[in-house]
Amino acid sequence: MTSTTAQAGLRERKKARTRASLREHALRLFRERGYQETTVEQIAAAAEVSPSTFFRYFPTKEDVILRDDLDVRMIDAFSRQPASLAPVAAIRAATKEALASFDLADLAQIQETTRLTLTVPEIRARAIDEFSRTIGVLAEAFGKRVGRSPDDVALRTLAGAVVGVIMSVTLPWDKQSPERPVEEMFASIDKALALLEAGLPI
Repeated sequence: MTSTTAQAGLRERKKARTRASLREHALRLFRERGYQETTVEQIAAAAEVSPSTFFRYFPTKEDVILRDDLDVRMIDAFSRQPASLAPVAAIRAATKEALASFDLADLAQIQETTRLTLTVPEIRARAIDEFSRTIGVLAEAFGKRVGRSPDDVALRTLAGAVVGVIMSVTLPWDKQSPERPVEEMFASIDKALALLEAGLPI
């Protein structure tokens, strides 16, 4: 390993620690003071960084909740799925693999951010933008898998269908009970994706 590679790895680990610290302090402050009452300045101060550093990691306060590691881990896992798997089957397998990579503390954090997303109006509204971004991320991942442009209408349609399935399960979750175990939510998402994979038999 060259010194340049080692330094790059060190920088990435430092960034990951800073990002995790910001999220942990933000969630603690949201619990203690409430989401609306907590400011970016307070989160940055608790993490011992400047507000400008906060915004390098999270464009808005809502993004502390919406931008987590699940998408990154899922896309990484998706890229490792066998080429013999159809895209939706590969997404299901990748989601299970990503979920299995989280420890109990990670799952508790996902539970908390899910509850905030579903119950805080401004986060819920921003979640729609995040779903739109996820369609682009999935279309790009599908494109790499099959050697086509992510702008291909079929790929974007498939990505939109997958995200639509996820929305159909997660957005009503607060009405059902936001305190239900997050593992149940992912099981419901997998069941819904299985229906999509089967051609949505009615």
